[in-house]
Amino acid sequence: MKSEFILRGARVIDPSRGLDQCADIAVSNGRICDPAKLKKAKSYDMEGKIVAPGFIDLHVHLRQPGRNDKETIRTGTMAAAAGGFVAIVAMPNTSPPADTSSTIEYVKSHAEREGFVKVLVSACITKGQEGKEMSGIGGLKKAGAVALTDDGKCVHNHEIMRHVLEYAKSFGLPIFDHCEDESLASGGVMHEGYWSTVLGMRGIPAESEDIMVARDIILAEKVGARLHIQHLSSKNSARMIREAKARGVKMTCEATPHHLFLTDEKIKSFDTNYKVNPPLRSEEHRLALIEALKDGTIDAIASDHAPHTETEKLVEFDYAPFGVIGLETSVPLCLTELCHKGVLTFAELVRKFSSSPAEILGLSEMGTLREGAPANITVLDPEFEHVIDSSSFLSKSRNTPFDGWKVKGRAAATIVDGNFVFSAIPGIDAAIVHK
Repeated sequence: MKSEFILRGARVIDPSRGLDQCADIAVSNGRICDPAKLKKAKSYDMEGKIVAPGFIDLHVHLRQPGRNDKETIRTGTMAAAAGGFVAIVAMPNTSPPADTSSTIEYVKSHAEREGFVKVLVSACITKGQEGKEMSGIGGLKKAGAVALTDDGKCVHNHEIMRHVLEYAKSFGLPIFDHCEDESLASGGVMHEGYWSTVLGMRGIPAESEDIMVARDIILAEKVGARLHIQHLSSKNSARMIREAKARGVKMTCEATPHHLFLTDEKIKSFDTNYKVNPPLRSEEHRLALIEALKDGTIDAIASDHAPHTETEKLVEFDYAPFGVIGLETSVPLCLTELCHKGVLTFAELVRKFSSSPAEILGLSEMGTLREGAPANITVLDPEFEHVIDSSSFLSKSRNTPFDGWKVKGRAAATIVDGNFVFSAIPGIDAAIVHK
């Protein structure tokens, strides 16, 4: 924390202050400071780079405790650092689930000892994620939970969901909801549509998401609670959220790179790395998500990093688990497919990864480069061209549909509390150095 340095000559983008200009950013004792006050600090040339508030991934599965063969807190946070993220929100569907203070404290203590980035812990909405009994929200908040979610499952009991929203509001916690009507989705392995018919696979209709999004909007509007919809995939859900926001409903939502850039047609290859939940949908739905991203309906981009072992994925499509990894691919993909193709400006993309996630979580000291704030910084190299190579990932798993994609742009450095935890810039030492 005693290090002092100045990042010179970068394009500084800070959506929290409406800043987008060439400037210097100085760091002293772990915080952003005035460059004029540092007389003998080391300088790093950032010409051609973008310096932004540290990126936050709202949706990450670390698998620890319980499935350390898929991912650990150490390997997951290494992957996050290499992907440009200073903080990640760990999902609670571990083994045991994070529905008690002791499990929350377990994850936090391991993250403090072994983590390379900040691990923000979410807790279960219901005990055991069974949807039957509300978790002890007060105790979970006291233990350090930043959000409540049964991610991977949807709370189908409307009365419980209403009470959860009421209690969460009183404790100032957002509800992150995985919206899926299990009776409609039961047995499905891909999007219900043209390609499920051609391939002879059981489909999951978009309406399975729409029904629960509509339910959540109704309850959140009545209660006045903070609601966040996870991994949005349906055009009608996007429309309903847009209309609800216009009415003043306190809600936000996220989309993943795989839902933004892939469709169900990919499944004709029978590659299980395209099997995700919610499923990859048709081009019509994908384009609707792009529009929702552009008009601000979609607030944030999150990876839904879901690691699985190679053995688990090397089975018939029907029997493979849902999920793909994304911590090390999200930023390069978004720079390539959104910024370089004119869908979003660099400033708009930075907002989706930094200030918006911080606002969703209610973290006033993150998502900003204002003077005095903790020095959590993501440095981007927007012009660096490379090919995604899953064999080089720091994650323990390799289940990505983007292996071999040509991309333009990457995270060049990740700074957490004033310390370089990742660097792909020659001459800058870090805990993880890109080779």
